[in-house]
Amino acid sequence: MTPADNLKGLHHIGIAVPSIAEALPRWLAMGLSLQSTDVVPTERVKVAVLIAGSTRIELLEPTSEDSPIAKFLANKGPGVHHLAFHVGDCQLQIDTLTTAGAALLDQAPRQGAHDCKVAFLHPKQLGGVLTELVEDPHGH
Repeated sequence: MTPADNLKGLHHIGIAVPSIAEALPRWLAMGLSLQSTDVVPTERVKVAVLIAGSTRIELLEPTSEDSPIAKFLANKGPGVHHLAFHVGDCQLQIDTLTTAGAALLDQAPRQGAHDCKVAFLHPKQLGGVLTELVEDPHGH
């Protein structure tokens, strides 16, 4: 499988929010629908998945003061946190990027929300944009 075959498209846009309960009504008023919520204990984050057509938005609320999302909110405030790309095989994409000399935060996939395997590229890799690779067993 080539890297181009492995890359399936945009999986979601991650939005950091201090409170999903406070942010959710505004997103629902836009016409998005709430698909699910989940807590990822290892990342210390609560995730609300919103859908608009084929577009997926994930609201990210910190569950502890030392979580990456809490640090992001303290430094930059609410807003776009990352772009996530759907890949068929997360480890293959990591290996391909490593071979190409890319700056990665993860050398192996880790557990993400909704049973997904995920890995992150360093923001310096793509011009300051934190980028997530998502291997989604549900095919979203």
